[in-house]
Amino acid sequence: MKGRLNLFQASMLRWRDLYPYSAVHVVRIADPLDVARLQRAIDDQLAGSGLTGLDLDVERRRYEYKGGAARASLSILPAESDPSQTLTREIERQLNEPFASDGRIDPFRFFALDRGQGFDLGLAYDHFVAAGDSIALLLKAIADRYRPDTAVPVARRGPDLYPPTYRRLFLRNPVAALAGMRRMPAIATSFRRAFRPRYPRGRDPYNGFAHFRVDRSGFAAMRSAAKAWGVTLNDLLLSMLLLALVPMTEDRRGQRRRNELAVASIVNIRRDCGADASHAFGQFLSSFLVSHPVPSGVTLEQLTRDVHAETARIKRERLYLQTLVAMSVSGIVWRFLSPARRARFHDKAYPVWAGLTPVNVDALWEQAGAPAPPPAYVRGVSTGPLTPLVLAATTAAGMLAIGLTFRTAAFTREEIDKIAASLLANVESLGR
Repeated sequence: MKGRLNLFQASMLRWRDLYPYSAVHVVRIADPLDVARLQRAIDDQLAGSGLTGLDLDVERRRYEYKGGAARASLSILPAESDPSQTLTREIERQLNEPFASDGRIDPFRFFALDRGQGFDLGLAYDHFVAAGDSIALLLKAIADRYRPDTAVPVARRGPDLYPPTYRRLFLRNPVAALAGMRRMPAIATSFRRAFRPRYPRGRDPYNGFAHFRVDRSGFAAMRSAAKAWGVTLNDLLLSMLLLALVPMTEDRRGQRRRNELAVASIVNIRRDCGADASHAFGQFLSSFLVSHPVPSGVTLEQLTRDVHAETARIKRERLYLQTLVAMSVSGIVWRFLSPARRARFHDKAYPVWAGLTPVNVDALWEQAGAPAPPPAYVRGVSTGPLTPLVLAATTAAGMLAIGLTFRTAAFTREEIDKIAASLLANVESLGR
């Protein structure tokens, strides 16, 4: 087989042995829905990009796109009085629907929701095949093919489907990789300070989903605050997430040892992987963790500055590479664990309450030559066994769409509503 999976992709395959590990993107297309034309646009783009006939060998961590004609799965959702609720239910259903696990597989499922003058096009995909940036560009290409007034040139070659693994990344960054290995004991110590997530309703892996949008004025207030405080938008979102989790973790304050809250952020390391990765279809991901006691009365500004101090050091020293080292080690340990112990492995080894995964669709579409950003875009990402809550933050049309995927064994829907309300309340406070 031509391709080899990287460390993050191999970890995702281990996770999906326990739970479906997929993601969903939904883009709004402003033209009326023509099902036959949409099917042709999807099939032509998949075939033209070489994204058909995927053979996967999980044991050897090898894969190959054999190519050939496409006949993608496309479901048309029934029109209902509340299209937003219909969309939410479908994203949740797709997140819990597994893909084939080995051999010849189809890692893509499409669906469409008619909204009259336009429609929502959704793509659910087996997450190991790609990160959010590759999927956003795939949906852009499909949207371009669908529009009747858009001439789509025949590409001389599709995207690179067999990018290098992380071996070259470590060779390019030996100092950072070694520093990450030296810091492993310190990381383990920080994990022992973090309050573990709880699963009061057992180990059911079912993923619930909810979403909301921060409008242009609210998003502008977030950007202005981040600039005034000398932090990133990602830092601000991590801090808001920490504050939203506080009401559900108050009993940790009585703990002598585990009294901090930990959240994680996904990092796109495509640029770290060199020029060979710049135009590849795939994923180049790592992550880092931020832990904080979140004391009573701490302000959003102070908490965000504290978070920034940690994330700036992580980025400066490229300490997110240590996550990849840890994934390599956990892959060895994983082989010797029973299914039951695998399901609980990350609770103890990686006590993270929530993860943040950001994608700037506006920037991606602009770089790809789009004349305008999509009018709306929302994402959902599986929690898997790693964390009970994932916040997918998507910048599109000058707004911020937040998708909340949550393990129903850890959070009730009422608690997720409170988390969403807390996030929005903090956004509103920035505009005062």
